[in-house]
Amino acid sequence: MITIDGSYGEGGGQILRTALSLSVIFGIPVRIEQIRNNRKKPGLMPQHLTAVKALQEICQARVDGAVIGSKELSFEPGRVKPGEYSFDVGTAGSTSLIFQSLLLPLTLSGGDSLVRLKGGTHVPWSPPFHYLEWVFLPVLVRMGIQVQMKLKKWGWYPKGGGEIEARIKPVKQLMPLSLGQPWKPAWIKCFCASSHLPEHIREREKQQVEELLSPKALQAHYELIEGPSPGQGNIVFIAAGGGPGYAGFSSLGQRGKRAEQVAGEAVDSLLAFMESGASVEAHLADQLVPYLALAQGPSEILVQRISSHLKTNLWVVRQFCQVNITLSEEGMVGRLQIHLTGRTSIAS
Repeated sequence: MITIDGSYGEGGGQILRTALSLSVIFGIPVRIEQIRNNRKKPGLMPQHLTAVKALQEICQARVDGAVIGSKELSFEPGRVKPGEYSFDVGTAGSTSLIFQSLLLPLTLSGGDSLVRLKGGTHVPWSPPFHYLEWVFLPVLVRMGIQVQMKLKKWGWYPKGGGEIEARIKPVKQLMPLSLGQPWKPAWIKCFCASSHLPEHIREREKQQVEELLSPKALQAHYELIEGPSPGQGNIVFIAAGGGPGYAGFSSLGQRGKRAEQVAGEAVDSLLAFMESGASVEAHLADQLVPYLALAQGPSEILVQRISSHLKTNLWVVRQFCQVNITLSEEGMVGRLQIHLTGRTSIAS
């Protein structure tokens, strides 16, 4: 059994999700201590507990410590079974993060899977559904992963109630990813979306994005959406892509926050990324780590910023498999080179 210190590095829920996913993939029991120790409310929250129970169900794992607030968890995985699964967070906890926990084990399970998740789809501190659809999954396609996703209902904080569906195709092995050179997007797409709010908010956000992109000679395709939801919320999400690269940036509305500010935050993040000369934005980099680590060949990405999340996820991967990792700073960006060298058997 591998023991993981949940307080290592950034000390958040990412350690739990990555460790359990790799535990399932390799069939290695794991004990995680001091779970989310660096957060205001440490231990398992509903979102994390749902991820634990979801991973438990797909491989019939034996689990001890899976209760709200628990700071210690033992997880002994069984054999992964592809199939049809449904999980409900019961709160506005992120469906995106739970989906990411399940994706890699089910991708390597040898069969088709259908996963339905209920909870938050556009909530703070997690990638919104549209990030998965327009950034995360298009990059993974280059590694051989095939997923079809649907957003059936929008879930905002604090009500949640959103629904997503993912059809996952199996792959025998992951192809390496080469994004080691700067790139410039060939297209930009902007979503101004809300539920149960005046339409003029979306219109003002669109106008603000246009005004901020115009001096940079950038144009975007706009989609204004009224999302079906039991709750109220607002988001501006900007995706950029072309050739091998994809990136996404979002800002959530909240009471007292002007539409122009919401739009401005998303545009500022886009422009900062484009000016950095990187090929992978900071949030995407740490999300890709487990996939890069298991690819059958060396991968390379040029990272916008070497974050604590990135370093932490690299540390977790090292606990499960032998990988050659080079992480170096090149001016304002970082270069990550990663190559799996040992422990390649998959428990499926």
